[in-house]
Amino acid sequence: MDSGILIESFAEFASSKNIDRPTMISVLEEVFRTMIRKKYGTDDNFDVIINPESGDLEMWRTREIVDDNSEDIWDYNKIPLAEARKIQSDFEVGEEVAEEVKLVEFGRRLVQTARQTLIQKIKDMEKEIMFEKYKDQVGEMITGEVYQTLRHEVIIVDSEGNELSLPRTEQISKDRFRKGESVKSVIHKVEMNNGSPRITLSRTSPVFLERLFEVEIPEIYDGIISVRRVVREPGERAKVAVESYDDRIDPVGACVGMKGSRIHSIVRELGNENIDVINYTDNLELLISRALSPAKVSSMQIDRDAKRVSVFLKPDQVSLAIGKGGQNIKLAGKLVGMEIDVFRDIEEQNDEDVDLTEFSDEIDEWIISELHKIGLDTAKSVLALNKEELVRRTDLEEATVEEVLDILRKEFE
Repeated sequence: MDSGILIESFAEFASSKNIDRPTMISVLEEVFRTMIRKKYGTDDNFDVIINPESGDLEMWRTREIVDDNSEDIWDYNKIPLAEARKIQSDFEVGEEVAEEVKLVEFGRRLVQTARQTLIQKIKDMEKEIMFEKYKDQVGEMITGEVYQTLRHEVIIVDSEGNELSLPRTEQISKDRFRKGESVKSVIHKVEMNNGSPRITLSRTSPVFLERLFEVEIPEIYDGIISVRRVVREPGERAKVAVESYDDRIDPVGACVGMKGSRIHSIVRELGNENIDVINYTDNLELLISRALSPAKVSSMQIDRDAKRVSVFLKPDQVSLAIGKGGQNIKLAGKLVGMEIDVFRDIEEQNDEDVDLTEFSDEIDEWIISELHKIGLDTAKSVLALNKEELVRRTDLEEATVEEVLDILRKEFE
């Protein structure tokens, strides 16, 4: 095989990957020196000269001339006088012979091995280049094309043809991908797995929603508005706290746009995920009230040490605060970094009603606590819901719920 083909093919690869000339020559030289060591046992007395642009290769073997009867004629860097004079008739003992070694002299097998070695080095460098490219881009958004849809993941290719993984666990439940389709996601994780880079993408990460805001909202891209916190139930609901550095700009209005025009494309990208945009504040009580929107809080008690807050609402606001499947209160808690317990406003309670804590001798404390979490703090508020609804909204077993209902009904019989 012509050495020029080997060198030129590698040079093209190196150029496309922006590999600098010294690194390129170093890799090529190591491949040919490996071939020399396999044939001659050492490469100490060899010079390898490579011109990547022209594809030229020169290998020179240098040896010292010794007498034909000398004991060291078998040394790797010595050559008998008689053999030296076959190269040039006027050589004398003590002089050095520089002899060019042609690629053909190594035989087809060694040349083929060198080719395989170079191919492997190209693959290794591609892996290293890919890893280096993505390791500092974790959290950045990328747009790729669907290459293959598998049971547990979708293979996405980037603009350079690199294969990236979008696992099922990082996909929104409503995501459905077709081959060739363009997909947005964020780089979630970059790691080396058995010498190969694995780039994991995500569409469920809060960072993905933050990047979409940066792309779609010019004020965020320009740094006038900052995204302070993002929490999500991917594909279902999200809360985004934003803050403006310009008093003249309403951050919530800027993000939502006229009649939701700005946020519409984000919602569509996320499979119609319901996004609540709230104005961030350092005032914790105000932030909690805003986080529980659209519910209106009557009052609250904050235990900063325990990271817990009790909020009191009018009866018609309790279900709004909790939200479908408890999503609203769960996300609000994540947004403010506290556990939120919802209670009906005492002033609104019926005088004939009985507080659940009055049943602590018959109902375990942890069961009462579970009911408190969904805004049920009186006997009648529990009895107002049927058994199926209570099982669905709490972590209680059906038998436990039946027992609680029996105890509460007897109170009013």
